Amino acid sequence: MVVGFLLELVRIVVLMMLIGAALSALMRQIYVYLGFDSVNGWLLGVAIYLVLFVMYRNKWQFSGWYKGKGREKLPRRFTIGLILCSIILAVTAPFVK
Repeated sequence: MVVGFLLELVRIVVLMMLIGAALSALMRQIYVYLGFDSVNGWLLGVAIYLVLFVMYRNKWQFSGWYKGKGREKLPRRFTIGLILCSIILAVTAPFVK
């Protein structure tokens, strides 16, 4: 059980780092294509990690190594709220310096 928890923790860190970095690079390229020369990295990072958190809690946690207690999806309203916050942060990132 402890081994499954540790493997799941490593999996979470790797998923967040790799997918977070890829999404950040992609979003920055989109902003450059749209004509923005600078982007608030903190806002963009929070927006990306909110989406990744929702993806993990609603999808990825059920395909991992940890099979213990506490594995349930986020409530629908909370999921929608987090996604909306993420979209707002991503849209405002190029405008906030």
